[in-house]
Amino acid sequence: MIQWDGARGWILIQMARWRREIIFILGGLLTGVVAAGFAVLANLATRGFTRIEEAWQYAPLLLTPAGFAASIYLTTRVFPNAQGSGIPQAIAAREIDDQRRRAALVSIRIAVGKIALTALGLLCGASIGREGPTVQVGASVMFFTGRLSPSRQPGLIVAGASAGVAAAFNAPLAGVVFGIEELAKSFEVRTSGLIIATVIAAGLTSQAILGDYTYFGTTHVAIGSLAGWLAVPVCGVVGGLLGGLFSRILIFALGGMPGALGRWIKRYPVVFAALCGLLVALCGIAAGGSTFGTGYAQAHSLLDGSTPPPESFGILKFLANVLSAICGIPGGIFSPSLAVGAGLGANLAPLFPGVALGAVVLLGVVAYFAGVVQSPITAFVIVTEMTDNHHMLVALMLAAIIGTAVSRLISPVGVYHALARNYLPSSTS
Repeated sequence: MIQWDGARGWILIQMARWRREIIFILGGLLTGVVAAGFAVLANLATRGFTRIEEAWQYAPLLLTPAGFAASIYLTTRVFPNAQGSGIPQAIAAREIDDQRRRAALVSIRIAVGKIALTALGLLCGASIGREGPTVQVGASVMFFTGRLSPSRQPGLIVAGASAGVAAAFNAPLAGVVFGIEELAKSFEVRTSGLIIATVIAAGLTSQAILGDYTYFGTTHVAIGSLAGWLAVPVCGVVGGLLGGLFSRILIFALGGMPGALGRWIKRYPVVFAALCGLLVALCGIAAGGSTFGTGYAQAHSLLDGSTPPPESFGILKFLANVLSAICGIPGGIFSPSLAVGAGLGANLAPLFPGVALGAVVLLGVVAYFAGVVQSPITAFVIVTEMTDNHHMLVALMLAAIIGTAVSRLISPVGVYHALARNYLPSSTS
C-alpha cells in the first residue's frame, strides 16, 4: 500500500509538470499564430495608407487627425488599458497578484483591441509599430491559456511577452533576453526553460506562416578603421541623449502631466489626439511622406544604401514618434525608434569619412534604441539578429552600453517601468 501511494504521488507530480509544460508550449504556438496574423494585418494597413497618400498628397491632413481621434475614443470607451505600446501593462500584470486586476491588463479582449487599433493607427499614418503591442498580445494569449494553471501566471506572462518579441522580429534570442532583462529583471531558474520553449514554439509557428527571414535583411558592414571606432562613442552619446529625451517626454506626458495643460488633456483626450494627428501629418508632408508608419522601409534603405530618405528624416521621425506616443493611441515604439536611430546614424555618418554608411547607421540604431528602452543587452541582440551581422557585435555592444548610460542621466527610470506604475495599485507602486 505504501509503495502504491508513493508511485501514485510520483505519477501525479509528473502529470502536473507535463501539464505545465504543455500549457507553455500551447501558449507559444498560439502566440506565434496571432503574431503572424497581426503582422499581415499591419502590413495591409500600412499599404492602404500608402495608396491613399499616393492618390492625394494632402489626404493625411484629414485622415491622420480623424484616425487619431477615433483610435483614442475607442481605446478609452471600449478597450481601456490597450493604449500605448502595451509593454508597461505586461510589466504591471506580472507584478500584480490579483487575478481580476491582472485580467484588466492582459486578456483576449485587450488583445483584440490592441491588434485592431494598432492597425487603425497604421491605416491613418501614425508613427507606430506592431512589435511592442505584440508583447501585450502575447502576454494576453498566455494569460488565457494559463487559466489551466493559475499558480504560474507571472512566469506565463513573461513567457508570452518574450514569445511576442521573438515572433514579431523573428529573433528568438532577443525574445529570451527581453523577457529576462526588461520584464523579469531577474533569471528564474524554474521558469527559464519553459520561457525558452515558449519562444521556440512561437518563433517556429511564425516562421511556418510568414517564412524564415531576417527583419532588416543581411548586412556585412564592419567598422574596419580607427575612424569607425571613433563613431562608436559619438553615436552612443548622441543616441543616448535623444533616447533619454524621448523617454523623459513620454514619462512626463503619460505619467500624469501636471498643471492646466495636463488637466485639459485629461478632459479632452480626443481633441488632443486629433491635434497630435494633425502635427504628425504635417511632419509627414514635410518629410515627403517618409515619417508615416513604422519607418521600416526608410531604415532598411539607409542600411542597404538603396533610396535613402531626406536628411530631415531623423528629426522629423523623432517628432512624429513623440506626437504619436504622447496622445496614447495603441501602437509601439520599437520599429519607429529603430528608424529614428537609422536617421541619426545617417546624419552623423559625414563626420566619419571612409566609414561605411551602413556601419554608422547600425551604431545609431542600437545607441538610440538602447537610450529609449535602457536595456542594452536586448538592444544589441535585437539589432544583431535583425541584420544577421556579427562583424560589428563588439561595436554594437559598446554603443548600446554608452547609449543606456547617457540616457539614464536624463531619464533615471526606463520608460516602460516608469509607465508601468500607471497600472499598478497604489500599494504596489
